Amino acid sequence: MIELFSDLHIHSCLSPCGSDDMTPANICGMAAVKGLQMIAVTDHNTARNLPAVKACCDAYGLLHIPGMEITTKEEVHLLGYFETVDQALDFSEFLRQHMPKQKNRPQFFGNQLVMDEDDNVIAEEDELLIGASDLRLAELVKIIRERGGVPVPAHINRGSNGLLVNLGFMPEELSFTAVEVWRGLPCPHTPQAGKVVLHSSDAHQLGDILEPEIKTALPELSAGAFLDMLRSGSAC
Repeated sequence: MIELFSDLHIHSCLSPCGSDDMTPANICGMAAVKGLQMIAVTDHNTARNLPAVKACCDAYGLLHIPGMEITTKEEVHLLGYFETVDQALDFSEFLRQHMPKQKNRPQFFGNQLVMDEDDNVIAEEDELLIGASDLRLAELVKIIRERGGVPVPAHINRGSNGLLVNLGFMPEELSFTAVEVWRGLPCPHTPQAGKVVLHSSDAHQLGDILEPEIKTALPELSAGAFLDMLRSGSAC
């Protein structure tokens, strides 16, 4: 088994709530400086920065896990992890059709910058990314799985978008095999039982990216191995 220091919930400058300094190269550079070995950039409802993130991860020798943070119709935050950037981009384009057609107001919500691997701005996302999709939690879980991904409820014990705070319970019929728990707050043990438990930073600024303190064990260095571990329902 290979143990990797990881941070699997990071926002880039494409998320309007993310700092403009959260460029793909800056994120990967900071992760490498801090001693991380595996990261996931999970922007709100889009994967458009993942090609640049993957290139920068490769340059810094980091294992890249393609991901997104999706907002359900109930306004629950759901992480979706995929094996390839192409899978994540395909899902991102599908999700775009289910987002409210509301224009971003950068002066109010923040910039939504699409970057290349050299941190050049190649586009700005016009449609606001932080709204809720018109797809319910159960629908999104099913679609993510059908598209080869693994759905993981985000920060289940924190904020109005955490599953336990929002719904008040863990919907067992959705058969989640992994959950993300915010370490700074208490969380009932029962919703975590029999599941992989992830702890990540939800970083929106460079300094918030985790120090090398959370280890993830994988049998090999691949996104596929990470997804298989999540599907197993128990950390290796």
